[in-house]
Amino acid sequence: MKRQICLVVPTNRECSATLAEVVAEAEYAEHHFGVDVHLLVLDSSDDFTTHAKVLAEAGNVRHLDEAQQREFLSRVVDRAGVAEPGRMLDLLLPSKPSYGACTNRAFLIAAALGCESVHRRDSDLYFQTYAGRKVFPIHAELSALGRPARDVTATEDRLDDSRRDLTVAMAGASFVGDMSVDVEDIRDADGYYDLVSLWAAPGSTDAEKRALVEESFTGSAPFDGDHTVLSVVDPMRVDMHNISFHGLHERVPLPPATDTIGSDYFLIHVADRAGLPGLLHNRHIVNFHTAERKSDAGFLAYQMRFAKFILSMYYFHFIYERMTNDNPEDIAAIVRASTWQPREPNEQQAHLMEQAYRKLGGRFTGVAGLIAERRDALLFEARRDIEDYADLIDAWAGLVAAARLIAHV
Repeated sequence: MKRQICLVVPTNRECSATLAEVVAEAEYAEHHFGVDVHLLVLDSSDDFTTHAKVLAEAGNVRHLDEAQQREFLSRVVDRAGVAEPGRMLDLLLPSKPSYGACTNRAFLIAAALGCESVHRRDSDLYFQTYAGRKVFPIHAELSALGRPARDVTATEDRLDDSRRDLTVAMAGASFVGDMSVDVEDIRDADGYYDLVSLWAAPGSTDAEKRALVEESFTGSAPFDGDHTVLSVVDPMRVDMHNISFHGLHERVPLPPATDTIGSDYFLIHVADRAGLPGLLHNRHIVNFHTAERKSDAGFLAYQMRFAKFILSMYYFHFIYERMTNDNPEDIAAIVRASTWQPREPNEQQAHLMEQAYRKLGGRFTGVAGLIAERRDALLFEARRDIEDYADLIDAWAGLVAAARLIAHV
């Protein structure tokens, strides 16, 4: 039987051009690697019919709107017999945007389809072209993912000998083009450092903060030939719109935090802290910013998601510092412990963030005003999101097992 893999694009916007690119990537994978690609499009946009036309000629496509996703998830939650099924369903398909929740849905659907790996792309990307050919990340991913590390050939091998009998759990790269977080317009502005340095780990020196700010959300060099590194991958070197997982995604879900950018990066840190073998490659996608994000409404919504990211890092830094393996019970315990921290340090973060936005001026003062107005709610939501995540980790094994028993998607 052929190897089954899931190539997924979550979207809440029109992205016909991106879908055409990913269809071509799926065809490339089937032709060059002899795998069965299940192309999964989780579509929360108003452009479902337009997207369906692009996908009509592709084989093995699951194009699901939110109603179809909810129907599938309802069956999974029911079969898993979880406590508070209504709440669990809301964590998997919340009413607000959630980068982690949409990817968790992909993980469960992939399990139902019998796929051994999940390869994620985003709706605001296209692929580089080199020597007249598209540079598909899946080429590097399938060369290593799911294989014993000792059997993987890479340009550079930096993996410790003690890790060689483990399976390659992750393969990923970064991007070229627009910054991954939409702060490019203010990168040279007075106040940029004050804002971006807020996501540094507690205790970071000034030099460490400046290095982080300089590196944050920036891309990599354009493709000039394949270069791969077998190692435990540094989370700063990969991006979630150019990532793939084998096995790990069935052990630990992503945080289902709403309206929070970066909430879907957790598994990259699990792989790092657990010392799991990974392949870092240079088939970077091209990232671009949509026009909607530059509109007044889009700008404000995005900046508030960035604000939630800053506040969420108070908990994630605690977790990353203490996490040493990929055991779900151990991770859930650390996640819960992170919520026992006093709130005062994060209140100070909210204050400094408001000041930084005011310093940036212009329409950023509106963001500062909204942070001040919603301060208590934002702090509460950031903590509640972490509590929700611990409960989802507890339920995850049962949800994955239930998804495998679902007859059809």
